[in-house]
Amino acid sequence: MSKKNREADRASRAAAALAEQQREERRRRNLMVGGVVAVLLVIVVGGFFLARALDTTTDVDAPAAGSEFGLTIGPDDAPHSVIIYEDFLCPYCGELERASGDGLAELAADGKVQVEYRPFVLLSTTDDRDFEYYSERAAGAFQIVLEESGAEVAKEFHDLLFENQPSEAGPFPSDDDLIDLAVEAGAEESDVRDRIESQDGADAAARATQAAADAGVNSTPTVLLDGEVFQDGRTMDELAENLIAQLQ
Repeated sequence: MSKKNREADRASRAAAALAEQQREERRRRNLMVGGVVAVLLVIVVGGFFLARALDTTTDVDAPAAGSEFGLTIGPDDAPHSVIIYEDFLCPYCGELERASGDGLAELAADGKVQVEYRPFVLLSTTDDRDFEYYSERAAGAFQIVLEESGAEVAKEFHDLLFENQPSEAGPFPSDDDLIDLAVEAGAEESDVRDRIESQDGADAAARATQAAADAGVNSTPTVLLDGEVFQDGRTMDELAENLIAQLQ
């Protein structure tokens, strides 16, 4: 073999070796990435089940329906009672409301259940005005509408707040937006505007929050069926479906 051919052969073998080395390095990287992903998945799933295992929400000792800060639908002599602690900013509360709201309203109208919604302040995400909190403003506005316009209008306002629920990252509804929703629900603007703009519902929202804490509520949504925490479902859709099934 000529010197030129030997040099070409060595170059060819070197190129092949380099290509094989690069393929092996890619395989190692892929295995490493796959391993990291698998470990993270185990951590996430394990953390989820650990959180459920450590959840003390089952220790809730809530007063019966008819609390000072709640909105009740359905008759007092209904065979079942449902209490829902919720935050108007909580996305899981929004999911539960979308999945269960109509069904619970129908069952309440049929006399099969009395439902009480107890909004309070759990989340503390701020809007573009750092000293104000949307959860507090929404809960306070709800209490104002309940006081000024009654349960029927407050229920409609409650539903509209969830239908127009903002992301936890914002942007958040302004006071004017809350007033518009209250009026859409049936409130007189003259009854609610000044009170919502002056944050007049903040004290009631704070007392509702303290009442939830005193009952042992530390997460949202917290659902009680006949006085016992109801957690039958891996998702809010499943929980709502199973809850409705228990009441029919």
